[in-house]
Amino acid sequence: MDFAITLLLTITFVSVSALCSGLNVALFALDLKDLERKSKLGDKKARRALSIRKNVHFYLAGILVTNVTFASATSVVLAGSISGILAVVISTLALVIFAEITPQAIAVKNSISAIALFSTPIKIASYASYPITKPLEMLLDRLVGSTATALHSRRELHLLIADHLGTGSELDEDEVEIVQNALQLSEKRVHQIMTPLKSVYFIYDDEVIDGKKIDELTDENWSRIPILNRKKTASKRFIVLKELVDIDFDERSFSLKEVKTHKAKTVGSMTALDTMFRKFIAARSHMMIVEKDDKIVDFRKYNLLSAELEDTAKSQPHFIDQQRIPLPFGVYQLELFLKDNHSKEAPIEHAEVLAMEFNTKELKYSDFQFIESFNINFFAQPYYSSGRCI
Repeated sequence: MDFAITLLLTITFVSVSALCSGLNVALFALDLKDLERKSKLGDKKARRALSIRKNVHFYLAGILVTNVTFASATSVVLAGSISGILAVVISTLALVIFAEITPQAIAVKNSISAIALFSTPIKIASYASYPITKPLEMLLDRLVGSTATALHSRRELHLLIADHLGTGSELDEDEVEIVQNALQLSEKRVHQIMTPLKSVYFIYDDEVIDGKKIDELTDENWSRIPILNRKKTASKRFIVLKELVDIDFDERSFSLKEVKTHKAKTVGSMTALDTMFRKFIAARSHMMIVEKDDKIVDFRKYNLLSAELEDTAKSQPHFIDQQRIPLPFGVYQLELFLKDNHSKEAPIEHAEVLAMEFNTKELKYSDFQFIESFNINFFAQPYYSSGRCI
């Protein structure tokens, strides 16, 4: 074979092998989720590369079959003009230097551009060798399986955001700090950011507001002022300062029962900040009272089922669920979460303070309940007294 033709064929085959080697590394360097995000943002190169990356085993087989074919052809062409051992040495050096190391080093830095640019030749080569690439794809799918989605932990995301500090980033220091702090919301607790009671301006529930007091409230200039009992153990309501503007306190004094107040929402001091913010949104409030004692005295989670309905098209009757919880004297935070298991809507949340303070020597009742029958019980139970069991 003429030397010029041999040289031309060798250069051509090594170049194609180099291209396949670079595309092989570039294909593995692509992150599926990264391509999907960039595609949604309108990146045309990412969109073309994504079509290859989604079916990675099929196109990988096509690239490798083409690479091996042209690498073998290089040795065959050289063997026709040069002795066998020398042809093997020259083809090996040429393939390692020009078809492996160099193209892989270039492609790994420009993986998206490389796959996007040669997406059409990759598809042509893969479908041209379909009798080989398809069985290889099925074999790889069975042995390796599909590519698992790599999710970052909260700490990993924190470090990824920190990498955006410095020159070349679209985010400034304040934005990076905001994102990092937002990632810690579920780890931090309310007591870490709350304002302690000693630093809170408040009024007592038995105080009256007169001209002197309203001047004091105005000088303090707090938009919302909590109302506490004298023991400073409970705060059930608060006042909004701007709602007192139209009242003439110089004419006469007003008790807190005569002015407009708002029900205070409470939250436990060990509540996570993300949960607290959801409570703020649900309550449509700018202030919450933090409880000090976070011991859970009773926790119940169960499915509440309605009666079976023969015809769901008809109006559905209401039903009542009743739970009896024995509690000793004290102040408690009752939290209720109601979620429809067949709905994607957020659960309904309700919270209120329960003060268990009553005289055990006096008769107390909260409601009447009609019963069909009752039996005598001789064992002590927390839900009933006098040996009567409903």
